[in-house]
Amino acid sequence: MQVRIYDNERVDDLQYKGLKLIQKKDGFCFGVDAVLLANFADVKRGAEVIDLGTGTGIIPVLIAGKTEARHVTGLEIQEEMAEMASRSVSMNGLEERVKIVCGDIRNHSRLFGSSTFDVVVTNPPYMNQGGGLINLSDTKAIARHEILCTLEDVISAASKLLKPGGQMAMVHRPERLVDILCLMRNYKIEPKYIRFVHPSPYKKANLLLIKGSKGGRPQLKMMDPLYIYDEKGNYSEEINRIYCRGMENSWGDGKHGN
Repeated sequence: MQVRIYDNERVDDLQYKGLKLIQKKDGFCFGVDAVLLANFADVKRGAEVIDLGTGTGIIPVLIAGKTEARHVTGLEIQEEMAEMASRSVSMNGLEERVKIVCGDIRNHSRLFGSSTFDVVVTNPPYMNQGGGLINLSDTKAIARHEILCTLEDVISAASKLLKPGGQMAMVHRPERLVDILCLMRNYKIEPKYIRFVHPSPYKKANLLLIKGSKGGRPQLKMMDPLYIYDEKGNYSEEINRIYCRGMENSWGDGKHGN
C-alpha cells in the first residue's frame, strides 16, 4: 500500500518478511532493545497483545510478523508518533492485525477495559525525570525519561489490562531491577524470568529482559546471559538468530533508542 513519507522521514527495511518501518531522520529511532523484547515475549497463536508506549510501532510490527497473534495494539501518547506508526502499519498491510491507538497509559481502563489482553509488552522510558526542564515536544526526551508516565504507571496499567495468567514482558535497565520487582509484586504480576543483556562477555549488563505472570505463583528463573557481541567484536550467534540474518545494516544498529 502506498503511504505518504514526509521529507524528515526515512523508510527502514527490517529485512524480515519484507517488513518496513517509517522513522524520523532526526527523531527517536528504535534500537536493539525493541528487537530483543519482541523476540523475548511469549506470544501464542490467537493471542491479544498490547504494546504500552509503542513509539515508532516497531514492536507491534515485529510481533505481527514473527508470531500468530490474533491482534496487536500499540498505545502511544504522542499524536505525531502514533500517526507515523499507523502509516507503518498500513505500509506493511497489517491493518487487520495491528492497530495504533493514540492515548495516555493512565487512561487504560477507559480505552480498553480490564482483563482484555493475553500479553502486555513494554519498552518504557528508562530514566527518572529528575530535575530541570525538558521540552515536551522532544520525542527523544519523552521516550527516554519518565515525563509522561512512570514505571509504576506502566506496571499498574499492565496488571489491569492482563487477563488472569496473562504475561507481561519488559525491557529495562538493570539499575531499576529492584523497582521493577517491587512494583510487579505490588500489582500482582509475579516475576518469572529475568535475562541480563551484556554488550559482550566480561562487560556488565546494560539491559534486562523480564517476564511476569498475572496472579502467578512465586518462582523466579534466571536465564543465561545474552551477549550482543562475541569476544572478537562480531555479533553473537544468538543475536544473528534473533535478527534472522547476518545483522548487517538492518533492524537498527543497537545504537539508537533508549
